Amino acid sequence: MRATYQDVLDAPAHRVAEIVGGTLHTNPRPALPHALASSSLGVELGGAFGRGRGGPGGWWIIFEPELHFAEEILVPDLAGWRLERMPALPDSAFVTLAPDWVCEVLSASTRKLDLCGKRPIYAREGVGHLWLVDPVDRALEAFELRDGEWVLIASAKDDDPISVRPFEAITFNLGGLWP
Repeated sequence: MRATYQDVLDAPAHRVAEIVGGTLHTNPRPALPHALASSSLGVELGGAFGRGRGGPGGWWIIFEPELHFAEEILVPDLAGWRLERMPALPDSAFVTLAPDWVCEVLSASTRKLDLCGKRPIYAREGVGHLWLVDPVDRALEAFELRDGEWVLIASAKDDDPISVRPFEAITFNLGGLWP
């Protein structure tokens, strides 16, 4: 039997519930290094692009939004929408419009789902940019969707400065994502 949105609603509150390929996946809340990387990146990008502080603004940067794509329900660590595509934030628990950018912070419990389950869905739905952050390797890989395929456009490690599409208007130190 294929999982439904009711299965997501019925999942324990302390778990992140997603439906990929008709299967319900529940994972524990992220460990602290994962949470630090995600929240620190959200602060870097949210200030400059969400609020226009030290950057151009023009984006909604959302932590763990629930995305509904037909029967698939995904919860990326971070996602962003350009205001020109989504001028008003929906007054709902989920979003059906594909983001312009998604970031997945990789962990042992979610790595396979993020890379093999969710990444192809993001491509199918037309998400333009995908960042993969690995707190264990202290690395970031940035991909751009071209003709339906993910193309690596940048990678950074440790304390490297990073300035990459779609957020190339600012530069920040990748080391701020690690403990």
